[in-house]
Amino acid sequence: MRIWLPLGDARVLHGAGTLLLALFLTLLAGCTQPLRAPASPTAPAHWDGRMALSVDGDAKQSFAAVFALQGSSKQGSLTLSTPLGTVLAELQWMPGHAVLRSPRGERTASSLDALLEEALGSAIPVQALFAWLQGELAAAAGWQADLSRLSDGQLTAVRSNPLPRATLRIALER
Repeated sequence: MRIWLPLGDARVLHGAGTLLLALFLTLLAGCTQPLRAPASPTAPAHWDGRMALSVDGDAKQSFAAVFALQGSSKQGSLTLSTPLGTVLAELQWMPGHAVLRSPRGERTASSLDALLEEALGSAIPVQALFAWLQGELAAAAGWQADLSRLSDGQLTAVRSNPLPRATLRIALER
């Protein structure tokens, strides 16, 4: 079906028609993403997505959050948020110092590894995690990473030793 409007009657498009057009343009704009420049070797790495960590055992624990991660295992930042955008925690680290800021206060530690274990209740192989996110199959004692779906933005790593078993799932935004 075609609707023909004489050029002089273009002002007829008002009310519901204008609202529908504005809605369509808003949805279209929401689907676009700015082009990202190719990463240079000197540019800091950056990942966004969702993560979930579950720890089996007598007192089963789980943690899930939206995340923004930047940097490397030596220096960087991590922001954990709820799906609605409420910041749960912010971590920053550099050699010899790591800090965690959350609504419950601020904690510091000598390394990111120690701080994450304290905050999450389970050790996470930080150095290997950064390698995994870059598509490199790095060894981490007790952990087995599945990078087979990394091209789809999916990464899973399972710790079987030491017990209790822990599973880390990451879904990267595209």
